[in-house]
Amino acid sequence: MSIYQINKGINKSIEFRGLRAQYIGYMAAGLVALLLTFMGLYLAGVNTYVDAVLILALGTALVFRVFRMSHKYGRYGLMKKRAKRSLPDYLYFRSRKTFHRLCR
Repeated sequence: MSIYQINKGINKSIEFRGLRAQYIGYMAAGLVALLLTFMGLYLAGVNTYVDAVLILALGTALVFRVFRMSHKYGRYGLMKKRAKRSLPDYLYFRSRKTFHRLCR
């Protein structure tokens, strides 16, 4: 008789400090963008304190926005919302032949 360990995390979305699924990627991409923005402003000669305040404000906005989207839309909700935008509002058909062919 063998005893197997059951992994209860299979088919569950990954979660990190309350962020689920694709929102972890959005947070990571946003943080990389903030890092590149800080680097660009620093190389452009903008005052470091102005850079720091700007990046801190944008980082705070990023964190709140991503957490709000994570809680509002959930695991698949944001993907469903984006997919719904690509659907047409209505379809035009000049005849019923298309539907009659589907029934055969």
